[in-house]
Parts: sequence; structure tokens; C-alpha cells
Amino acid sequence: MSCSNVEGVFTIDPTPYDHPDVARLVAELQAEYIQIYGTPDETPVDDGEFDPPSGLFLVGRLDGEPVATGGWRRIDAAVGTGEIKRMYVVERARGRGLSRLMLAELESTLAGAGCERVVLMTGGPQRAAIALYESSGYGPADAYGIYACAPDACFYSKQLSGAPASHSGAAREDAARRG
Repeated sequence: MSCSNVEGVFTIDPTPYDHPDVARLVAELQAEYIQIYGTPDETPVDDGEFDPPSGLFLVGRLDGEPVATGGWRRIDAAVGTGEIKRMYVVERARGRGLSRLMLAELESTLAGAGCERVVLMTGGPQRAAIALYESSGYGPADAYGIYACAPDACFYSKQLSGAPASHSGAAREDAARRG
């Protein structure tokens, strides 16, 4: 996926979870979690969970520089549910609509892999993430995982189209303008 209406050229490409760019961006994300919550995200993650066909990890690059990540892993193949993890945009690249583009690409690849539903979790202090998810059609979901009882944890889900989602260049440009 490529978009050139975000103050530069933004591309999103599949990238192995153990790639150095992923490791650096996930470390930055974990440092941000420590600032917000006092601890990193302790959800168990196995690198192999993001390998196709069970999952996928994406890196977004702005003018070639890695600035965004997001991945999904299948958590219930029987009902076609995938979970979005490690969605992040570096601070210097925020406010350009990159998170909306990354979310759209994650949803598209989830649908393309046969997932009918997506779930995710975030925390109450992450107001921008909550606004993104709610404005993108996510609604409240049942709590799950190690943060199921955490007081600030927010759980969301969304039904995906039965057919692989396809976002036109115009739709991506519009999403980038909206942020």
C-alpha cells in the first residue's frame, strides 16, 4: 500500500516481527506504555504469531523511514477472529492520518485472510487511539486476556466485510486528510 497525500510518501509493507525496524518501533511503543502506565504491555506475544497465514505484521514508512507499526494474529480460527496488536505511530509522524491508514490496511489484510471479526484492546489514557477506533466503527467488546480485569482497559471489536476489504486511493487520501 502506498499513499502520497500525507506530507510525503507513506508505504505499508509486511515485515517479519523479528526485523530490526520492528524491534526498534516496538521498543519505542513499550517505552511509551511505561510513561503512560508505569509498565510495558505484558501481553504474551510469540514472534511466530505474526507469520502468515496465522497473522501479519506491517511497518509503515514515511519517505522510507520506519514510523508506524501494526500487526494482527488469529486468536480464534473457528469463528474467524483476529486481534490487532502493537499499532503505533512515532510521535514526530502523528497528526497526518497514518494511524487511520495503518488500521485500514490491517483490516483489509484481516478480511483477505478470511477473518470476519477483529478485536483489540487499549487503555483509557490513550484517548487518541480510542477516538480512532470508535470513529472507525469499533464498538465495545467483552474483556479478554491478561488485562481483562484492569480498570483502565478498553476492549473493542468490529465485524469485517465477508469479502476482502478494498480501499481506493481516493479513500486513503480522504482518510489521511481526516487524520
